[in-house]
Amino acid sequence: MELKLIKTKKQYNTYLDWVDTMFDKKIKPNTPIGNKLEVALLLIKQYEDVNYPIPKPDPIDAIKIKMDERGLKNKDLVGIFGSKGYVSALLNKRKPLTLELAKRFHTELNIPAEILLS
Repeated sequence: MELKLIKTKKQYNTYLDWVDTMFDKKIKPNTPIGNKLEVALLLIKQYEDVNYPIPKPDPIDAIKIKMDERGLKNKDLVGIFGSKGYVSALLNKRKPLTLELAKRFHTELNIPAEILLS
C-alpha cells in the first residue's frame, strides 16, 4: 500500500481495512511494515480530526460530570466556590463561569483548562 494523505471516505475505509489486517497479523513496531502502519495511523487520525471533530463539552456539564465521578454534591462546593445559592445558580447556568472560578475548578477538580475556557 502506498501511503498518502487521505482525501475521501473511500480512501479512509481502505486505510482502516489495511490497518485491521496489519493488526490481525500482529505486526511488530520498529520494523519497516510497523513504521508504515504507524504512518497510516497518523494519516487516519488526521482525516478523522478534520472530518469527524469531537466537540468540547460544555464547561458546566464537565464540572457536573467531575462532581458525579467524585461523589460530590452542590453543598460540597459551598465555601470553595461561593454560597449555596451562588453554586446552584452557577451549576444551573444562571450565573457565568468566571475566569477566577475556572481556575479554581481546574485546581480543585482537575478539569482541563481548555474545557473550562471553551
